[in-house]
Amino acid sequence: MTAEPALARLRDRFARVAVVHDWLTIPGGSEEVVLELLELFPRAELFTSVYDPARWPPQITQRPVHASYLTRIPGAKRWYPRLLPLMNRAFESFDLSRFDLVLSSSHANAKNVHTPPGTLHVCYCHTPMRYAWEPQFLAGEEIGAVTRRLLPPLLAHLRRKDLEGAARPDVFVANSAYVAARIHRFYGREAEVVHPPVDIAHYLRLPRAPQDYYVVFGRVVPYKRVDIALKAADLLARPIKVAGSGRGLETLRTVAGPTAQLLGHVSDTDRDALLSGARALLFPAEEDFGIVPVEAQAAGVPVIAYGVGGARESVLDGKTGVLFDHQTPESLAAAIQRFEGLSLDPEAARENARRFSRERFRAEMTAVIERAAERILADSGR
Repeated sequence: MTAEPALARLRDRFARVAVVHDWLTIPGGSEEVVLELLELFPRAELFTSVYDPARWPPQITQRPVHASYLTRIPGAKRWYPRLLPLMNRAFESFDLSRFDLVLSSSHANAKNVHTPPGTLHVCYCHTPMRYAWEPQFLAGEEIGAVTRRLLPPLLAHLRRKDLEGAARPDVFVANSAYVAARIHRFYGREAEVVHPPVDIAHYLRLPRAPQDYYVVFGRVVPYKRVDIALKAADLLARPIKVAGSGRGLETLRTVAGPTAQLLGHVSDTDRDALLSGARALLFPAEEDFGIVPVEAQAAGVPVIAYGVGGARESVLDGKTGVLFDHQTPESLAAAIQRFEGLSLDPEAARENARRFSRERFRAEMTAVIERAAERILADSGR
């Protein structure tokens, strides 16, 4: 899939491009979107609330990166989530008057920047701000009594500011149909769907040598519900390996059964070996999209996933994995038993994963921006 002629036209039309992202602290899936946007527009400048240059490749560090005043607060690079109530004002403080295209990558406040008339603003929305609209997202987090009492007015304030900011982009792009529906529900805006880019080329090369264990990958935080995977494996006495670290790791140790191994952070080499040998990936989280299930399928590994959110769009039930309906150990255990009665083709999983390549993302985003330019900027004669 190629978009070179259209991309060349866009680069000619928009010589001054700003890419705006919520924060640049710890690399993750949303930052992969940022890197691909910079591939589309190599001369773009970056804007963000908090920036830690030590963690990023030259593709980011060797260009102008404009961090807000929040990055100068002591400890901001570590405790940036606590600055969320201040971030709306930080993004509104950026002067984007010299740019003619703004691409925001937003799951919080990046979309809230002000753009001048005639400047096209396309927002790639990973999700409407979960903290504001879905307080249950905070379930399981350690929140002090005083902070918990202050949460209702704080969340109401965040919702007001988030809704104000949602009126500013000219076009919304969602990373899944699930997120597009949430954008419509919370913001009253329509969104085109462009699934995020995944480095499938690496995983397609991995050998498949399944053993008897199940695996969980990713950050160990409460909403990922790794506890469900551990309890389901314990119910069935199935070996399970959890690769990942995070603030929920110590809690998991209290629910891990005798067949579980909590490995913490693993190297890329160990990750690949674990994935190649896994019987299947367990994915009990409700995610807006979910990169890990696509990576697993690219490696030929079946995925057993909670069938709400992005996994419903990336996992083909009965062909590349199994979806379960309830976020409980019992529902996941039943799905594992169903999976064990199937004979799934690893090549079907790999072929399914090819739908989410980086090249496809670039082509689809190019098409979205070009359509938006023709539709939104027609009246300006540009």
